Amino acid sequence: MSGTFVLKPFRWPRLWVGLWCLAIVAVVVLSLVNLSGLPPVPEGGDKVEHFIAYALLSASAMQLFATRRGCIAVALLLVAMGIVLEFAQGEFTATRMADAHDALANAMGVLAGFATRFTPLSGVLLAIDNRLRSASR
Repeated sequence: MSGTFVLKPFRWPRLWVGLWCLAIVAVVVLSLVNLSGLPPVPEGGDKVEHFIAYALLSASAMQLFATRRGCIAVALLLVAMGIVLEFAQGEFTATRMADAHDALANAMGVLAGFATRFTPLSGVLLAIDNRLRSASR
């Protein structure tokens, strides 16, 4: 797997990867904590939330990683994370339950985020990084 997780040529790669990892931690925590005190969402609204969260994680990864292999590997890892978190909700929490439809929404979100790799959007973060680089000189 050497070279799989090569990053794009950022000036501040640790910042961008750190922010992405923080977003992953946020999704993990929000997937496992008791959210029963929040207002209810409309029927099916939680599927939209799952889709958006995983689409953003995946699209962010497409911003970070330079190789096709790295992007595919991260996408597969995000799908696995979504499945494992659904399992964990059912097994290890008292207030959450596993839902295969949530796992499917997660996977569809990963796919949507992965698709941004093939659009001009895939270079937005690198452009921001370059602009910040120019501004700091």
